[in-house]
Amino acid sequence: MSDMWIVIHTAIAVLAVVVFIVRFHFNPVVSLVLGAGYLGLATKLGVSTTVDTITGGFGEIMAEVGLLIAFGVLMGAVLQEMKAIQRLVGTLLKTFGPKRLPYALSLTIATVLQSIFLDVLLVISAPLARNLAPKIGKLGTARMATALAIGLECGIVFMVPGVAALALAGLLGVPLGKMMIYGLILIVPVVVISIAIMTFAFRRGWWNEEKDEQEFISLGHSAGSTPDGAELEEDKVEDEPTGSGGVAQAVRVEKETRLVVLLSPLLLSLLLIATGAVLEVAEISIPIVEFISSPVIALLIGLVGTCLIARYTVGQKRVEKALGRGFAESGQILILTGVGGSLAAMIKAAGLGEILGQYFTASTAAPLLMVWVIAAALHIAVGSVTISAITSAGILAPVAPLIGLDPVFIALAAGAGSLFAVHVTSNTFWLLQSLMGQSTRGTLKTCSVGVSVASVVAILLILPMSWVL
Repeated sequence: MSDMWIVIHTAIAVLAVVVFIVRFHFNPVVSLVLGAGYLGLATKLGVSTTVDTITGGFGEIMAEVGLLIAFGVLMGAVLQEMKAIQRLVGTLLKTFGPKRLPYALSLTIATVLQSIFLDVLLVISAPLARNLAPKIGKLGTARMATALAIGLECGIVFMVPGVAALALAGLLGVPLGKMMIYGLILIVPVVVISIAIMTFAFRRGWWNEEKDEQEFISLGHSAGSTPDGAELEEDKVEDEPTGSGGVAQAVRVEKETRLVVLLSPLLLSLLLIATGAVLEVAEISIPIVEFISSPVIALLIGLVGTCLIARYTVGQKRVEKALGRGFAESGQILILTGVGGSLAAMIKAAGLGEILGQYFTASTAAPLLMVWVIAAALHIAVGSVTISAITSAGILAPVAPLIGLDPVFIALAAGAGSLFAVHVTSNTFWLLQSLMGQSTRGTLKTCSVGVSVASVVAILLILPMSWVL
């Protein structure tokens, strides 16, 4: 088959996925498999090869990131049960003060808390951010909503163990330690610069409180309450014994446990993964360190540690409840990530990568700009960060070894493009709108424009990074 027809059929397959999801409201998983099946048959790979590629692509990416996603989501569910995030927000307010709080909150969400499923993290942190908004002065709602949106969305695509970051690393064969280090180098300036740009725009009159905000009914707090430490949100403790001291002991221990202790297993996991990456670059081999710093083992250690602390803090029954919730959340993420890998594998098998490789060199910006544009276009149409990132990266994945481009930059560019124009097709958009007390017009400014600014800032930083690093 000619190169032109391979390009045409690939474009039709990707467009068909978009149409199935947007126009006919098909489930994304079904749409991705249909698109992959069409591409395999249209490019004459044959029935057997098409089926093997779909299942093989699913299995390959699951082998890379399946356990990582599961462990990360489970750890996040247990942290949620211990109310670690609520307490963290209070600590940030005390440490950084009102003026720096948007930056501190956004960076913390984008880096440390990415083991928590995005919607869950948003539901927990948004009411807290909304109650803190008056404390930072004028434009508090606008600044906190923007910081929240940017931190949430940037974290899942750039920072391990963010779901999309894990999927991209697995798809492109990027070591997780390397993905985490490069992602950290990128995400800090992206978050800071993007929030600064949006704050500048708001202060120049781009925010109208009457039109961009709406009456907000606080969930569990009065409008003037100040979240602080362990008293950020008092949930009733279930009436069951926890350990030998019963309910009273559970409440007392939950209050007294230091925040750093609650987060220490997660921080240890990230430190172990980073250590493994540094040793790999330095070509230092220490078997025991290599074992515990391998991403799967590092996250397993973090999960076990978090569960042990939670068992002491909130009781075994609440730990089991949190783990059950985590398993339910991780299932849909794993399936969606896997079928995204199926389509990417089919695109590779069809030969599009080799065709595009004839026109690109690693010294030009074309490959990274192309993957950014494709991811942005897919995200605008489909509304899924993960689908758009995986699909765009899958198109360019075979190009990297042919032109000498480090795959980590394709992963980062795909992630950056998938952030562009978070809008009404996204569940995040509507959660931010309702939980942060914004109108739809206000949410278009803080979420859609704010995260799009971060997307553009990211690709502008990724291009020079790919030339220097």
